Parts: sequence; structure tokens; C-alpha cells
Amino acid sequence: MSLVRRLAVISLVRRFAGMAAAGAAMASLSAPAGAALIMHKDLTLSIAKTLAEEAVAACAAKGWAESAVVVDRDGATIVEMRGDNASPHTVENARRKAYTAMTFKQPTAEYAKKLQDPNSVAHQQVTLPNVIAIPGGQPIKVGNEVVGGVGASGSPGFDDDCVNAGMEKVKDQLQ
Repeated sequence: MSLVRRLAVISLVRRFAGMAAAGAAMASLSAPAGAALIMHKDLTLSIAKTLAEEAVAACAAKGWAESAVVVDRDGATIVEMRGDNASPHTVENARRKAYTAMTFKQPTAEYAKKLQDPNSVAHQQVTLPNVIAIPGGQPIKVGNEVVGGVGASGSPGFDDDCVNAGMEKVKDQLQ
């Protein structure tokens, strides 16, 4: 290899090495020293199934055809159950109740009370997709952290009782 070619190769190697070093330096600047990931707990399928099954069963025991839905911390459906003879709309109502409880981190019965105040922002929030201000939805918490929501629909005003039966069944698993 001629001297000119060797010098050209060495020049290219140094240029690429310099770019690699600059890239590594830039990458190290993008994340602050000691940066940590956000850690959180998530609902398991097993817990979600138990919640929904217990809510539907509690209402069925009282003669009400109930549907129940459990959503995760992001509002995605984990479990959706339509009880025997439950009307089709009850699944959508239950999902929206679960989503609303998770989103606003409170029971939907409490959220619905905010509509009594004519100045409440809840009047605008209920126009958002998936939000509904009807009792029957509960946030699912591990300590103070909301990890999901559960909603039920189909009883004549007793949806919260059915949801609470499911919450009672899994409370020891939500530690």
C-alpha cells in the first residue's frame, strides 16, 4: 500500500473514531447522572378476572344482570364480562365507569356529584371520550397509587355494591 493510501486510511480511521467519541459524549449528556426509571405496580390478569367475576356474581345473586370491566393504569381494558341476560349497553357503561374512576382517581359516584356545581370543570370533562358521571366505578389502588379502575353496570342503582364485592375479594392482593 502506498504512503498516500496509508495516510488516507489513517485519516478516515481517526475521523470515524472522533465521530464515535462525539456520539458517546452526546449520549451521556442526554441522560442526567443518576437518572432512574419510573417504577410502578400493574394489575395482573388474575386480579382483574376476580374483580369482574365477583362484581357480576354479586349482582346475579340479587337477580340483576350485570356487566363488569377492569381497565389498567392507562385505561386499556384487561377484562370485560357481560353477565347472563345483561343488556349490550351495560358493557360500554361499565368500561366508561372504570375508565373515569381510573382517570380521575375517585369513585364515579363522587365524580358525578361535581356536576351539581355549575362552575365545576367536570361539565367540560364529561364531554371527553370515555368519561361518564354515573355511579358504579371505583379506582383500583395499591396504597395511594391508582393502578386501574373497575366499573359495573346493569343493576337498578346498586352497581357500586357489586363493584365493592369484587374489591373486597381482592383487597389482600392489592398490597
